[in-house]
Amino acid sequence: MPTCRRKRVVLTEPSEALLEAVKSDPAREVYYLEQTGEIFDNYEAYAARMSFYRLKQFQCEVTGKSGLDYFQALESERQEARTMHSRFSEPLKPAVLKAVQWQVMGRLDHLVEAVYERFKDRYFQDEKVIVELDGIRYHAQIERVLPPKQDGDSHNRNGHSPGIHCVGGDLKTPLADALAKDDPARYGYCVVVLELEKDKGNDKTKLTGKNAEKIKLAFSKTHEVKCHELSRDRLSFSKSILRRFIRDCVDRDAAVASPWTVKPAIAKRYGVDSVMPEETRKGVESIKKGEIDKRKKIWEDKEGPPTKKHKKMTAAQEEKAEKREREAKEKAEKQRLAKEEAERLAAEKKKKKPIRYPTEDLDIRITDKDKKAGTKVQRPTASRALPFTESPGTFEQFLMGWNFLVVYGQPLHLSTFTLDEFEHALRHSVSDPPCPLLAEIHSTLIYNLRTVAFHRHSALLSLLKLRDGNKGRDDKLLGVTVEQLTGAMADVGSNWERVPLRVAEGREGWEDALIGCLKDHATVDNFPRLREILTRLLFAPESSAEPSISSSSSRGPTPMPTHLTVLTTPAERYYTLPPADRIAILSFLCDTAVSSKAIHVHMETCEEQLTALRKEKIEVNRLKKQYAEEINSLAGETQEDPPPAPSVDEDVVMQDSSELSDVSQSENGSDTAGRPRKASARHKELRQKVTTQAHAKQREAARAKQASIKQAIAERRRLDEETNKLERRLEGIEREFRKLLGAVRVKCLGKDRFYNRIWWFDGMGSASLVGSGGVAQYGTGRVFIQGPSEFDLDLLKQRKAEGIDERREEEEGGDGVLGSGDWAVYTVQEELDEFVAWLNPKGHREVALKTALTKWWTHITSGVRKRQADLNVTAKLPEARRSARTKAMAGYDVTREPYMMWTNRRAVNST
Repeated sequence: MPTCRRKRVVLTEPSEALLEAVKSDPAREVYYLEQTGEIFDNYEAYAARMSFYRLKQFQCEVTGKSGLDYFQALESERQEARTMHSRFSEPLKPAVLKAVQWQVMGRLDHLVEAVYERFKDRYFQDEKVIVELDGIRYHAQIERVLPPKQDGDSHNRNGHSPGIHCVGGDLKTPLADALAKDDPARYGYCVVVLELEKDKGNDKTKLTGKNAEKIKLAFSKTHEVKCHELSRDRLSFSKSILRRFIRDCVDRDAAVASPWTVKPAIAKRYGVDSVMPEETRKGVESIKKGEIDKRKKIWEDKEGPPTKKHKKMTAAQEEKAEKREREAKEKAEKQRLAKEEAERLAAEKKKKKPIRYPTEDLDIRITDKDKKAGTKVQRPTASRALPFTESPGTFEQFLMGWNFLVVYGQPLHLSTFTLDEFEHALRHSVSDPPCPLLAEIHSTLIYNLRTVAFHRHSALLSLLKLRDGNKGRDDKLLGVTVEQLTGAMADVGSNWERVPLRVAEGREGWEDALIGCLKDHATVDNFPRLREILTRLLFAPESSAEPSISSSSSRGPTPMPTHLTVLTTPAERYYTLPPADRIAILSFLCDTAVSSKAIHVHMETCEEQLTALRKEKIEVNRLKKQYAEEINSLAGETQEDPPPAPSVDEDVVMQDSSELSDVSQSENGSDTAGRPRKASARHKELRQKVTTQAHAKQREAARAKQASIKQAIAERRRLDEETNKLERRLEGIEREFRKLLGAVRVKCLGKDRFYNRIWWFDGMGSASLVGSGGVAQYGTGRVFIQGPSEFDLDLLKQRKAEGIDERREEEEGGDGVLGSGDWAVYTVQEELDEFVAWLNPKGHREVALKTALTKWWTHITSGVRKRQADLNVTAKLPEARRSARTKAMAGYDVTREPYMMWTNRRAVNST
């Protein structure tokens, strides 16, 4: 059985509810884990158990391999068991199992040692052994076991005697008695030679001449041998394989002095008695009682003997007894104090054991010392003022739709636009002037969906199927029946895959083409809101029931009519749709467009470009390292040498003068009065000449050194420029890598200590972080926070006993705690600065998150500041005034809004 943290894994038993359901509800559906046979009544329990089994923390009990999941460890144990059973001698198995049955031994090693000593010289019929005949070793098989002769009775020497090794193989009999009564050396064995052993002992020199005749003779007859001439292969019988065999076949209860018992299935297979004999049972109980009494006596001696009636002692005896008792108490007290001191020191040592950072984020607590040092305790509260949060899931669809359109802008032939522009376009609610951004988005998606396989009238068929399922019930929705809706759909958008939606004509007719696209791609199953949206697009309320239309910038909820009766066109009704319906349409179109060929080709191209960028990054880093090494080598050359010591020239001059003096004296032989003056003048002239030459050499060396330094400085300046170019290229590679990777998969920047996910969507796909001239660009200009997933919440619940809820309240703030489907946002740089200061780099998740934020910090803050500046510039009129009709508002022109001034520079005119 695989172990986890040195403990055996116990399989989960079915719950009481499931056991009762077997009788009351046999057809009840359950979750069955096939590998272990466990049954669960809900998916959460099944998934939790499966997640536990998939953790790489299990160990194979047989081989000791660790770092495996449960199924790998189980398969390792099964494979080892198969190998072991195939190698272990089959005739020896029943004898060994009968010997260990009902044995009371504390340790498995002792049992293995006892079995090995009993059976190492005892062999059984049909067992394959190694026999040595005339100095040559053979593989042989025992054909018959010849038991010892008893009182000259030769009729007892046969291979079927029930008394073979019975006394010697009984572990209840002491080893010395077993050898005296049943000596293995007295047994004989009739063996048949099978083949020559292939080892170094049987080399070619031994197999020639007379030995060849011996070998031929050995194969021709049956041999009777003794145990000292036989041996077993080390792979089939040794202490290690014997230990594995016994451990695999026997088990033992946890109670004191419990006997080893062979597992029932194995006992049945090998004929081992599973019912404990009465005599054996009494012996086991006696051993168990003795062990319990022994432990009880030890405990009583430790606690002190029970009070007994003592004989009357003299005063001297009483004094001695009191003294002994007092000394015993003092000794016990000293031992107790010493034990407590040792435990205290061990606890302090364990407590002082340094923690290796980074570690699990939730294990890191903010101490009072950290608070005094200025560590930020509470995370800045992120704003929850996000668009389209009135209905659950709408904001996620809105964000997903924008990300898809921006990331795949190149294959869709769609220019980039900001999240704010996308939001305002979805809120645009007047048909005159129309919103060009909405027209371009829908037109490009419709062109893309023309290349995706579809089924004609799939929406119509699903609506009719829905009608048939609702027979006998009121099937009206917004006052329109299915028959009325299908009748209105018949003549709208029937030729949508061939309608030219020209840019020059403002994509006129895209609303009808949208209806045709939904008719052939959507069903009630893959688009649950299909019927309601088609009804709103094809039917209008009576003029008296028409609500007032809010302007494009109004954010207040518009009351929708509940009864639509007048047949109309989609071009007139689209701008009356609430934003949630428009987002649902775009979400469905984007989900369907993912399977188009253009998107797939673009993703494959991005993968190829990512591979090329990785190779280029390796090459740039190699060049950068090479330049750094060259700069370090030039650093020594650019440092000027110190000026030479002034004593050098003087030494030269003094040396020359002394030499001249010696020459002069040697030539003249004596010092006359007229010579000193001539000699000193000559010495002075020579000294000046030598000095002049030395100075000239120094100036020449200095000029050469200066030229070398100047050249080294110029070379270093060139290398610095090349390094700066490489740095800029690395930055460009990182930006390109983010763009291409965003087209393949979108990943969050990281998670904080409470598993909240941090998202930054700028600079991915067709969007760019830097525009022409190095101007900062943005898509969202914000950093979003998403609450933990359901799986992460389960991890937090597991630590509920550690006060994780209270800690979240303290460190996230009451309003900052996010649930599974909650979102929040940071919109200003000051909030982001506080958030980064709140992150603790001692945790695994937060150090990775902080690293990612630091890597992109310049672009994140530039986008946040640019967005704030754009919002300040485009702020027009108060919200209250902007909620009136556009045409009725004097001085306000909706076409001046940024989302209305957007143009699609990537548009392709279609004929």
